[in-house]
Amino acid sequence: MSRLSRPHLLLGVLLFAVIAAWPLAKFLLLFPQDQWQVDVQVYREGGISVLQGRDIYAQMTQPPQLLPFTYPPIAAFLSVPLAFVPFTVAAWAWSITQLLANVAIVWIAWYRVRERVGVWAPVLVGVVAAGFLWTQPVGDGIRFAQVNAFLVLMCLLDLRRPRPAWLLKVPPGMLVGMAMAIKLTPGVFVIHYLLNKRWREAGWAIGTATFVSVAAWLVLPQASFAFWGGALSDPTRLGPNDGSANQAFRATLLRRGLEGSELTLAWAPWLLVMGSIVFWVARRAYRQGDWVAESAAVGLSGFLLSPVSWVHHLHWIMVIVPAILGWALTRSPVDRRRVGAAAVVVAWFVCTMPFWGVLWKREGRDPRWFGDLLVEGNVIGSVVVLALLAWAVHRTDRERARETPVVEGDPAPRVSA
Repeated sequence: MSRLSRPHLLLGVLLFAVIAAWPLAKFLLLFPQDQWQVDVQVYREGGISVLQGRDIYAQMTQPPQLLPFTYPPIAAFLSVPLAFVPFTVAAWAWSITQLLANVAIVWIAWYRVRERVGVWAPVLVGVVAAGFLWTQPVGDGIRFAQVNAFLVLMCLLDLRRPRPAWLLKVPPGMLVGMAMAIKLTPGVFVIHYLLNKRWREAGWAIGTATFVSVAAWLVLPQASFAFWGGALSDPTRLGPNDGSANQAFRATLLRRGLEGSELTLAWAPWLLVMGSIVFWVARRAYRQGDWVAESAAVGLSGFLLSPVSWVHHLHWIMVIVPAILGWALTRSPVDRRRVGAAAVVVAWFVCTMPFWGVLWKREGRDPRWFGDLLVEGNVIGSVVVLALLAWAVHRTDRERARETPVVEGDPAPRVSA
């Protein structure tokens, strides 16, 4: 679509404001001040530390949060602009920019429906972007002022096919490398590139991340030694690993009382099985030319395989849902199974099961096991999402087999616009 209709654009903005009103008011206007936009405070303290020559990884935010800086040194360097303005200004600017990033994610990942509705595209994007704020992963991004929206957008742009004209001069893999330099979890995309022998993209990703990290080392040598030599290997800096907010499978094992070698032996099979499945799904999506499903699967792998996974790390839900939908909403009749599967994902993460579980146990309700089950709600949810994404990718294979025979082993995937 070459031109936006002003009335439809204004209607999209209006509907976004109406639908997003409650989650935004809850997190930006009504939230307790001592918990308001706490991660921007972390980033800002990192920027202040760079300017003042303080030890970046020894500084903590103000009580009662007392949060340390946990990102690589380049992230502290990029946070310097936040140090030049008051915290309130930085927090509001961060929130507005994050909302714009969410809109961009929807615009890109929902391209199938967006192109189908024509001039109604701004309305679609406004409604969908606002609707996702009601889910816990995206809502918590606003609540804590997280960085995940920007990382998802960077990785999604890097895998987008075909690349728009303004992105053609950026080599594939470079944006993933930049995201990986800022936060290590996008490194799962390098694993995906290597497994599929996409040496050029892997090389650009690794090279970019290395170049940025070395540059940060030259500018901030003490901080780099502190991070790569100690802070990186200390997962306790991220918070209590066995708390209900950590929805990694490793946290489930910690909550069951496992530690040391027992923990490692119990976690290793999970990594092997989940890693094999999720990267297989990503490979199938890549061979189909479905870059949305490919991005969704690799992004999901970061949540499944990380030792620490907060629910806002699953910001990839904004890409996972359209990946499951595929072309369902653009065909007649509508593929109700795909729509139902996507609805399950949204409904699951609108619920805040871990917090329900904490309340259930705190109030001493019976049966106790049900409270424990709720606490693991997003761990279970991540497996459900993987199963539905695998089903959707398999369904795409079947759909395409009916339309045009797929030659197994053909290294050139069909590319979707």
